[in-house]
Amino acid sequence: MENHVVLTACIEELQPLRYTPAGLPALDLRLVHESSQTEAGSSRKVSAAVKAVAFGALAERLARQAPGSTWTFQGFLATPRNSKTVVLHIQDVQQN
Repeated sequence: MENHVVLTACIEELQPLRYTPAGLPALDLRLVHESSQTEAGSSRKVSAAVKAVAFGALAERLARQAPGSTWTFQGFLATPRNSKTVVLHIQDVQQN
């Protein structure tokens, strides 16, 4: 069973493009999501900041984008070793 996360968010921060020991481009990002959701019959404003990472050609593409631009990100969530923070591993993006 595959579980994908889809998140529409604004790129708040881009770290400099880096390379893994195997030479693969990697990019660390901070994304911010804001929306209105219905919960228990009431409308609620929701906001969340999410750490994210992209690899390969996708990392190179996102490294050229302006902070503040909004995208729909698709990927999966993982917790890095020795960390308690969840990271979105981006597998696909669509600009909004």
